[in-house]
Amino acid sequence: MTSTDSTPNPAAEPLPAHVRREHAQRLVDERGFVRVSELRSAFGVSGVTARADLDALVLRGAVRRVHGGAVPAHSPSEHAALRLEREHSFEEALESSAIPKRQIAQVAAGLVRSGQSVILDVGTTTHAIARALCDREDLQDVVIITNGLNIALELERAIPRFTVIVTGGSLRPLQHSLVEPLAGTVLSQVHADLAFIGCNGVDIVGGVTNVNLPEAGVKARMLAAAERVVVVADRSKLGHVHLGLVGPLSAVHTLITDAAADSAVLDSFREVGLTVLLPEIEHNPDSRP
Repeated sequence: MTSTDSTPNPAAEPLPAHVRREHAQRLVDERGFVRVSELRSAFGVSGVTARADLDALVLRGAVRRVHGGAVPAHSPSEHAALRLEREHSFEEALESSAIPKRQIAQVAAGLVRSGQSVILDVGTTTHAIARALCDREDLQDVVIITNGLNIALELERAIPRFTVIVTGGSLRPLQHSLVEPLAGTVLSQVHADLAFIGCNGVDIVGGVTNVNLPEAGVKARMLAAAERVVVVADRSKLGHVHLGLVGPLSAVHTLITDAAADSAVLDSFREVGLTVLLPEIEHNPDSRP
């Protein structure tokens, strides 16, 4: 019987480099992200060889390397508006504004108290919040509900201090997130003290928005399931509006952004009743005025 499965068989003879790279590029294009470990297993090669294959694709302009793997490369001739609307993978976003996101996470984690229930959305900033919460050894009996598989794994080290509930749903590999169907089932049955929501845009008129519609729908359910909604967004998200509406600013209580955000923009958010929190600016003790 002839197999129609195009996945390489590691037990067979090693594939030529050009064949491996063709398969690797196809995987990147289809999934939006592929790990070095996946290529190693799929092709039966070493990690060094898998990385070399990805580096060869980088030289062709076919992919772009990120931590742990590769994502699609995008032609400079693409329309600028389309580039702005493209959804970045978790791994791409992880490399962007890492320090501000970590600072935002510290502020967010400081809002949580022992005994509370918390909804933690998907995203790199909320992933940093999960890490910051785990590092707070004073926290006890915290229930965290998330639709992010990577966030659940990050929180695992805090069990049994934390109870971690995963929503369930269909898996989106680009963000390692769970969406409908089923994600809303859990969210419709809980009422949390706090919800930390990530997004692609926060705007006075446009509200909180996201590039991806399925995730925007789950985020909207999170807003409805929380007593207090906290949006976490670095300054690059402020003033932008995207395809999927998460909710109006009237549904949000607090915005946490980074200290370098434009003060006039922040004042406009305060004027519509939003509480704005910023990380403290770290001063170098060796610096002189």
